[in-house]
Order: sequence, then C-alpha cells, then structure tokens
Amino acid sequence: MLIDPPKKLTVLFILEILKRETNYDHHISQQEIIALLKRDYNMEAERKSVSRNINDLIDAGYDIVCRNGYYLDTRDFEYSELRLIIDSLLFSKNIPRSQCKTLIKKLINLTDRHFNARVRHISTMPVPKTDHRQVFYTVEILDEAITHNKMVSFYYNEYRTDKKLHHKREARYTVSPYQIAATNGRYYLICCTEHHDNIAHYRIDHMESAELMDSRAKPMKEVKGLEHGLDLPKHMAEHIYMFSGESRRVLFRAQKSLVDQVIDWFGTDLTFSNEREDSVDVSVRVNQNAMFCWLLQYGPFCEVLEPPDLREKVKDAVVEMAARYGKEPS
Repeated sequence: MLIDPPKKLTVLFILEILKRETNYDHHISQQEIIALLKRDYNMEAERKSVSRNINDLIDAGYDIVCRNGYYLDTRDFEYSELRLIIDSLLFSKNIPRSQCKTLIKKLINLTDRHFNARVRHISTMPVPKTDHRQVFYTVEILDEAITHNKMVSFYYNEYRTDKKLHHKREARYTVSPYQIAATNGRYYLICCTEHHDNIAHYRIDHMESAELMDSRAKPMKEVKGLEHGLDLPKHMAEHIYMFSGESRRVLFRAQKSLVDQVIDWFGTDLTFSNEREDSVDVSVRVNQNAMFCWLLQYGPFCEVLEPPDLREKVKDAVVEMAARYGKEPS
C-alpha cells in the first residue's frame, strides 16, 4: 500500500483494478472502485474522478465497457490461450518444478483474479520433470551463439544407475549450433560437432556449463543435410526421436487404424499407396535409427517392406524378443 500517493497515479490504479477484478461476466461499480482504491492504494477518490479517469483510459485505447458497472473487455490473452500456455508448461519435461510454478503464477497474474478458479486444481505435474536448473541458462547461451553465429562448448551428461547425471566423457563437446527445437517434451540442439560434417542432436537438459566461444560456427552449407539450409518442419518429421544419422526412404504396410498415428508422427509429407480394406502402404523419408525404434513400438500394426536391411533388422529384433520372453514371433 502506498502512503499518500499522488493523485496523478489514480488512473493507473483504476486500470489495475479493472484488470484484476473485471471481465465480461464480472462488472464493478464506481463505488466499488472507490473502496478498492482506498483499501489497496490508500487513495481517496470521488465518483467524478473515477468517471473522468475511466474516460481517459477509453480515450487512450483501453476497451472498457460500461454496462451495469465497468469491465475491461479486451485483454492480451484469452482464458483459453493462457490455459494452453500453462498446460504446455506443465507437460514440459525441461523446466524445473519451482520455475514452472513461478511462470504459471506470472501467467495467472496477466488476467483477472477470476481465472484462478479455473486453475486452482493444478497442484502436481502430470509428468516427471527435470531438476536440472541450468536449462534456462543453457538456452540463453545457445540462443546468443546462434544469433551471433558462434560455436559453443559444454559438458554432456547421461543418467546412470544411481539415477544421477554424469559426464558422458571428461572432455567438453564443441559444436556449431543452428537451431533449438522442442519435441517429445524435450529441448534439443540441432548442430554440427567440431571436426565432423554431419548433423547432430543434443538434449539441452543434459548439457552442463555451456560457454559461448569466440570461434565462428561452421556454415550450414558445409554440413551434410544442411547444404540448402535447415527446413525445420521437414527435419523434425524425419527425426522423430532426434537420432542423428542419414535419412532414407522407408516403405511399410500399416493397418488402416494406424493412419492417424502415422500422420501425427511423420506429418503429411508422405505417400499412401496400395490402399486395401484394412491396410495401406506408406512411403516416408525418415532417419533409419528413429524408424527402427518406431517400428518396434508399433510392430503389431505394421510391416517393413523396404529397405531390405531395415526389414531384416526389425525381423531379427522381433525374433530375439520372442526368444527372450518365450513367445513365438508373429
């Protein structure tokens, strides 16, 4: 609360009251505004002063409606938009719990207090979340490096049986960064490692002690697969699990019930052919290592047709798993 605030601040306090207290379904009278000015800001005001300041706000472009009281009709974010952003935070695996809760609180404060009732039930995170607090710092360093076309170095970690992150190797990784991408609830860096000329992917939440370097990043045109620049949607569709390595054309036969999942994973840059009553052939360009993992996940519903080496690899994996669990391979 301010002690004897200057009268010229009245218009700002009224705007804050309208933002906090009102929406299309919740209006506020002049008398209620006067009471809140006194309670929250130690500000004495009269009805004429409130009316004059609201008119000044309207003249300044604020969408304030007078209908059985006043309310602010237009905001930067609709309830549905804020809820979408909050849900995205909750489902992100990169943001530590404490920072997630802080960000959600800031988002809630962007709208009126009645929005609280819609998110009051949110108390736990629906997925395991990282406690790695360097993520935001690392993103800032990587963003600066990409903006200024600089290389970065970092330690890269992996989980071990003690459930803690350890350096994958003692030496630092040095890379030319090109893009930060989010997929499967994780942040990844698309880059090229020093002394190599192919695309690499690193999980940002596994990076530690990232540092901006003075060295210039390797131009994309010198990296295999990026000779014509980075087509991010195409790249993400080909690297569904963010494995590195070459992309190849894969042909597989899928049950019709799987078509929705196929498009969810690979996008629409694919070809359907030989459609039957309950199956269809799918041709897609994709990273082969990622495709192998995907096929194991959806194996009962699809069959690899080409290339032959991938078909044999999947077949061998199925036979091995069947032998391990004492079942006949299907």
